[in-house]
Amino acid sequence: MSQVLTLWQKSTTLPVVGPLVGKRVFSFAFSQMAPYFATIRPRFVEIRPDYAELVIPKRRGVHNHLKTVHAIALCNGLEAAMGALAEATIPADKRWIPKGMDIAYTAKATSDITCTAETDPEQWTSGDPDLPVRVKGVRDDGTVVIEGVIKLWVTPRS
Repeated sequence: MSQVLTLWQKSTTLPVVGPLVGKRVFSFAFSQMAPYFATIRPRFVEIRPDYAELVIPKRRGVHNHLKTVHAIALCNGLEAAMGALAEATIPADKRWIPKGMDIAYTAKATSDITCTAETDPEQWTSGDPDLPVRVKGVRDDGTVVIEGVIKLWVTPRS
């Protein structure tokens, strides 16, 4: 099991602090592994193989000139969700790196945004090094504000 998945499972099941505090501790620790993620203050909701979900809180630090969540903050949230998914899912004998991102902005991000990343199990065991991760961000009212694919390059560890 990956370090990210192990940390998630341990931090969210600690009886002393409870799952809510454990999720906050995990979110902070994850942001320290890739410090740019800390700029959006992600709050992870769920991590499991082939799925990750986090929330970007709408706050002044991520606003654009319209006082909505900035497009690049949204992309940062999608990439954080994808990174958690990839670390929780990838077989131990492989490694990954992001290769590209195809994104569409579909509505204004006027609330907290829930970012999700999803794959199918067979994607990780195929011989194809190109692995598309489906990503999207959704407002509190259910409106999709950003969606697309983050392309990974998955190769054997050397």
